[in-house]
Amino acid sequence: MLETKDILETINMIDNEHLDVRTITMGISLLDCIDEDIDKASSKVYDKVCRYAQDLVKTGEDIEREYGIPIINKRISVSPIGMVAAPCQSRNVVKFAKALDKAADTLGVNFIGGYSALVQKGFSAGDYALIESIPEALAVTEKVCSSVNIGSTKAGLNMDAVKMMGATVLEASKKTADRDCIGAAKLVVFCNAPEDNPFMAGAFHGVGEADCVINVGVSGPGVVRAALAKNGAGKTVDEIADMVKKTAFKITRMGQLVAQQASKRLCVPFGIVDLSLAPTPAVGDSVAYILEEMGLESCGCHGTTAALALLNDAVKKGGVMASSHVGGLSGAFIPVSEDAGMIAAAKRGTLDITKLECMTAVCSVGLDMIVVPGDITPETISAIIADEAAIGMVNSKTTAVRLIPAIGKKAGEELNFGGLLGKGPVMPIREGDPSVFINRGGRLPAPLQALKN
Repeated sequence: MLETKDILETINMIDNEHLDVRTITMGISLLDCIDEDIDKASSKVYDKVCRYAQDLVKTGEDIEREYGIPIINKRISVSPIGMVAAPCQSRNVVKFAKALDKAADTLGVNFIGGYSALVQKGFSAGDYALIESIPEALAVTEKVCSSVNIGSTKAGLNMDAVKMMGATVLEASKKTADRDCIGAAKLVVFCNAPEDNPFMAGAFHGVGEADCVINVGVSGPGVVRAALAKNGAGKTVDEIADMVKKTAFKITRMGQLVAQQASKRLCVPFGIVDLSLAPTPAVGDSVAYILEEMGLESCGCHGTTAALALLNDAVKKGGVMASSHVGGLSGAFIPVSEDAGMIAAAKRGTLDITKLECMTAVCSVGLDMIVVPGDITPETISAIIADEAAIGMVNSKTTAVRLIPAIGKKAGEELNFGGLLGKGPVMPIREGDPSVFINRGGRLPAPLQALKN
């Protein structure tokens, strides 16, 4: 039975330490919406999404009210549109983006993900047209998010897709330059993309998933930091790890409860709980501050990668005991513009892209929400993507890149998105031209550890 102190502890986490369920995400398969006529296909997409998710927002609000647990976002992920668009004899793929955006508005969700392509080993019919359409799709919609998986441990890296995505990211920023380059903030480039990720902008409904599922993403950096601040003084590293594990267990149990309730009320199978510590710009709700609570003077100084490895491992170990189904990314996110501590460290100069790349080798995602100078070349963006994807490929883990070229701004200036996406300093990039390497194209071979069969 629950003891009074456990209930009061959870209430305090919610009221004072930014504990929340970051998102309930309904995944919907669109494979039965495929049609050679793009107008009929996009109409089917709109109808199915609205039919399946008609009660999603209300159910989330009901659970929030009954249990007193903040559920910040209600979202939808759909099958990669590159697959749905494959039979259509039309390059006007943006019609699908408009149909998804219209459905998101009708339903009241804050984001809908899945304007995506899986091209780790090559381009299928529909993929090339979809990638070419991404900048326009993100410019003419408000709630659509896009992702492209350009590599995997099994397949290697599709360097032709890497080259293409450098230009795509830059063009997405340019087309939304009047809106603080928000287009690029809704676009993620993956290696080893998970098929059950509830977090935007990288969410899509994988081809191996059920027709419809509920995935939940929990969040609690503030809770972990508060636990270390309260009881961490004088503790050894392994004692710190144990504290993080116990805290992650409590956070994940709350997520499991919400997931089960949403699944039951919506009559939709429960997919996974994503354990990730996802920060926000709110003061105190920061992964960087957790690392500093461990004893670092500033996030980014020497020792940061080791501290982050400890945090990520402890979160996974504690969370996996609390839920019957764990998936997605699950660990610690380090999105610069969405984390007050990361923003402060970047402004101090202790955190740069090179250090962030090191940190991604041990965390759950990659170079996330990083603002770069607007005069960056497409080849440099592609090279950054290739570097990060190589880390994921060789280490058999998910890595991702979400760069925002700040059009018209230089290093040291600031780009402000507002809301959950926050704001970020324009970070300098390394000198040197990688264009000859990027323009070679081809496929970077899979590592030897891919041969596990």
